[in-house]
Amino acid sequence: MRGSARARRLASLGAFSIAAGAAVLLALPAGAEAPRTFRYASQGDALDLDPHGANEGQTNGIRQEIYEGLVWRSADLALHPALAESWTRLAPTTWRFHLRKNVRFHDGTPFTADDVVFSFRRANHKASDMKTYVALVKDVVRVDDHTVDFLTDGPDPVLLQKLPYHFVMSRRWAEQNGALEPPDKFTKEAPTARRANGTGPFRLVERVPDTRIVLESSPGWWGAAAGKLDVARAEYRPIANAATRVAALLSGEVDLVYPVPPQDLARIRAAPGFRVLEGPEVRTIYLGFDHFRDELLDMPGSGKNPFKDPRVRRAVYQAVDVKAIHDKVMRGSSLVTALLVAPAVQGYDPKLEARLPYDPEAAKKLLAEAGWPQGFAVTMDCPNDRYVNDEAICQAVVPMLARIGLKVSLNAQTKSKFFDKVRSHQTSFFLGGWASTTFDAHYTLSNLLVEQPPGPSWNFGRYSTPRMEALTRDIAVEMDQARRQQLVSEALQLARDDVAYVPLHDQTVAWAARQGVQVPLAPDNIPRLRQVRMAR
Repeated sequence: MRGSARARRLASLGAFSIAAGAAVLLALPAGAEAPRTFRYASQGDALDLDPHGANEGQTNGIRQEIYEGLVWRSADLALHPALAESWTRLAPTTWRFHLRKNVRFHDGTPFTADDVVFSFRRANHKASDMKTYVALVKDVVRVDDHTVDFLTDGPDPVLLQKLPYHFVMSRRWAEQNGALEPPDKFTKEAPTARRANGTGPFRLVERVPDTRIVLESSPGWWGAAAGKLDVARAEYRPIANAATRVAALLSGEVDLVYPVPPQDLARIRAAPGFRVLEGPEVRTIYLGFDHFRDELLDMPGSGKNPFKDPRVRRAVYQAVDVKAIHDKVMRGSSLVTALLVAPAVQGYDPKLEARLPYDPEAAKKLLAEAGWPQGFAVTMDCPNDRYVNDEAICQAVVPMLARIGLKVSLNAQTKSKFFDKVRSHQTSFFLGGWASTTFDAHYTLSNLLVEQPPGPSWNFGRYSTPRMEALTRDIAVEMDQARRQQLVSEALQLARDDVAYVPLHDQTVAWAARQGVQVPLAPDNIPRLRQVRMAR
């Protein structure tokens, strides 16, 4: 049953990609009718708009309409030239990019190689959360006004896959607006919080935090040369409550909502004039632990951290009934997994999909062996507006763990507060979600399973082992694909065997739109406004 379910999901991924690919159109033919306003809503607001600020999916989804990288990724996951027209590899560690000419930022400033060099320096600033996309880049060198060389610290087999989210910013605008450095935290007061100046298809008109983001098509966008964008104005609304979000669609307030919780799908399907789009997502939902502290935050004065013992982590794993979460919380709209990477991610190994069995009695024995026969108390941090049914998942986990003696206090918060807390490592136990935006396993390994420099990171519990650190370094520069897969599989198995996290499931993408609105479904759960088509 398990294998057949996964096979059906993988088959649907193929159909997903074909359908999305068929919808990839950068611009309407010349002479098309006037563009329109597109209104859409999702769970939460962008954490910030700084091109080198928070590396978070919803945030990047808004940013990529305003800012561009040298490469762009469409909804079918294909890579396309963007600010770079072409590129070539001059040597194992040198890439030359030929930049697009006659491109201007939204304020009219010409785009040149100097902006690419400046953006690399800014992305590598200690406060930047986007340095992961250029982690292996040693330097960016200006060759001439429209040519740059990327010099990497060793061969980089997936450099191009990382560049769509390496956004380019105007050096001149940054100088004029006091934005030479990215903000050191998610803030609504930074120069880039409510102002932006990119080269993308849309320019920022207004941002009212937690209320709306308004974009308008940029008349000078280089990609509009073959015709006009179908969307002239886009209005994004963060609506945390799922029922309210669906009601906004059905009442005609918005044209698209995403994600749609499984419990609301039937309601939308039954409503005339609307349709549901579904497919597998590359985001894995998991439980995480504080691996680092000798004394858990929830146990002041004890000098103990139960989660440093793998038997305790395994007990949590075996106490969580993932099938019940799949059936009752997700209503079948998820894919139970044992791994931290989804099937669409390069490096995924189906041979490692065997989960530890659900067995509360075995979990109790493990706790007793670890010296916790009566269990212990712990706080569980959980977002309530970031992942599909995130708070409901946490609410389901609490009584499951109570059966083995763990007294879990649930702390569910809006994602901005949640991320502020967990990214500063002020957590003992948490629910997380991760999607590889490069669609390569190294991105997951390097962000979730190795120690990072001091400051905010996505490795909230600071998991690290010498072998995982070595594997991740080797994977980063291994060009032989067979050898690279061996290393990735070893790293994934190490994380699984060590119970670094407790994977729960891969999300599925579920969007709903009014009839006449065509939006290619994307497995990263991010709409591309340039690909939206609206019937007249």
